Amino acid sequence: MAKKASASIIKSQPEVLKGWKEIASFLGEPVSVAQRWATEGMPVVREGRSVTTTPDQINEWLARVSKKPVHIATPESDLTAELKRGLAFAKKR
Repeated sequence: MAKKASASIIKSQPEVLKGWKEIASFLGEPVSVAQRWATEGMPVVREGRSVTTTPDQINEWLARVSKKPVHIATPESDLTAELKRGLAFAKKR
């Protein structure tokens, strides 16, 4: 039963973040910060007045900018796997 619940939780993460509110909510920042980061290179696709991106694109950009492995934790994230990945990175340094 737990495996079925885990699969449904993983699938509930949006594949595409639509609009500044969703992007800012994913980042855990105000809309103004998300908009500023977009001007500083955060990957977004502008289509007229709307804007979209994906969680993977944001995580990759944050990792590139910070020069450290970054992943934004969401309720759907596997925090154990993220902790292991972070510890492996710290051991290499």
